[in-house]
Amino acid sequence: MTEQLRAAGPAPAPPRALAGAPARRQPVLRFVRRLIREKPLGAFGGAVFLLFLFCGIFADVLAPYGMNATNLTERLEPPSWAHPFGTDHLGRDVFSRVLIGAQLSMIVAFLAAGLATIVSVAIGNLSGYFGGKLDMVTQRFVDAWMTFPDLVLLIVVISVIGPGVPQIVLVLGLLYGIAGSRIVRGAVVTVRQEMYTHASQSIGARPPHILLWHILPNIMPVVIVLFTTRVGAVILSEAALSFLGLGVPPPAPTWGSMLSSDGRTYMYLGPWLALAPGLCLTFVVYGINVFGDAMRDLLDPRMRGSR
Repeated sequence: MTEQLRAAGPAPAPPRALAGAPARRQPVLRFVRRLIREKPLGAFGGAVFLLFLFCGIFADVLAPYGMNATNLTERLEPPSWAHPFGTDHLGRDVFSRVLIGAQLSMIVAFLAAGLATIVSVAIGNLSGYFGGKLDMVTQRFVDAWMTFPDLVLLIVVISVIGPGVPQIVLVLGLLYGIAGSRIVRGAVVTVRQEMYTHASQSIGARPPHILLWHILPNIMPVVIVLFTTRVGAVILSEAALSFLGLGVPPPAPTWGSMLSSDGRTYMYLGPWLALAPGLCLTFVVYGINVFGDAMRDLLDPRMRGSR
């Protein structure tokens, strides 16, 4: 019997281990399945977010007309097959202008949200990990910063330095980055009290090593959710600035400027001039917010939806 077993060779691997290997190689697909199954509203928001991202990236290809191509013979035409969102008072295609506006909003939103996330992580890590006087001084500065109304601060700063994409990205990044550092600080304080952080300190690990390899990976769910929520907030703030005439200067179309100029002036003759950018702004911000909430529930193991 022993000789027969040796001749048969080693036993095959158990099927459970073989079945588990592909699952570990596809964490993105498993996360998408969980998102669709447990958070259908968040999945809808993610689809809206991806559609907005796709339209922003390929706006130049998808736009059937130029953003400022005028045709006075087609002034204030209602939506049709030739012009899905109608035309404005100069005969410009509203659909093309909305797509170009999505591209500008995407550029501003991702750059400003990325800068805000970097600022929040830098301030929150230093303040939450080291604590003491550094934490006290930093948090009092954050308190003073958050007392200023966001829109008033934006109007004052943009009025001083002038409108433009770099200025808006810098101002919005600092505005939301400093305010969001408190959320990151709370997560860092929680992780700092864990046993693995104390064990790393006890063996002589330096603070940069602990922040990079122990603190930052464990607060990434908070950082990801913070980034997604900042994208929606930046889009709304940029639209508000453009509505007030302090956003991206013309002739570049933005959703806020379309609501302010053509939308208000000709909204009774052509309601689509206000409805098209307004509905796009509403759906995009709503989709990003519900997608961020769903990601928070799925990524945080303490949340109920992460089971």
